[in-house]
Amino acid sequence: MFARSLFVVAAVAVAAVYVPGLAGTFLAPGEAPDKAQTAAAQAQSVSTARYTGNRGVTLEADDRGHFSGLFTINGRKVEGMVDTGASMVAINLSTAERLGFSRNKLEFRYAVDTANGRARAAYVRLDSVAIGSITVSNVGAMVLDDKSLDGMLVGMTFLKGLASYQVDGSSMRLIR
Repeated sequence: MFARSLFVVAAVAVAAVYVPGLAGTFLAPGEAPDKAQTAAAQAQSVSTARYTGNRGVTLEADDRGHFSGLFTINGRKVEGMVDTGASMVAINLSTAERLGFSRNKLEFRYAVDTANGRARAAYVRLDSVAIGSITVSNVGAMVLDDKSLDGMLVGMTFLKGLASYQVDGSSMRLIR
């Protein structure tokens, strides 16, 4: 389990080094945004998802080439970026609390390295992760401190629940 957790954070760190702007967007140094800022950012966020029938979703790349969308996690909306290099879904503590996970019950026993240095992480199970007509149940995820992760990365614990996913130019197609 530790190796898996370490791989997730290492993939994020490597992506942050090689993908311009990723570190500033998802691995923000310093304080995490307050709840009002997060809610305002989510309200302004425009999902690039197109729902193409009952089994597929197409995400369009943003101006930096990232594929993001509005996911529903345990019944709550969360903006997330698909990261095929991450072995797990990764969420920050504020998001975990919004999803119903109690800070006091999370066991931050995994030490992981990020682009911002060493961070603590806790393993959780998400009842469901959905986007459009696609739902994947019982998804493993890591919770990181807010100062280590400023968003949600949708990794392989979600993607492996799909029939397929593929990138074609500036489009990513997810098929259930």
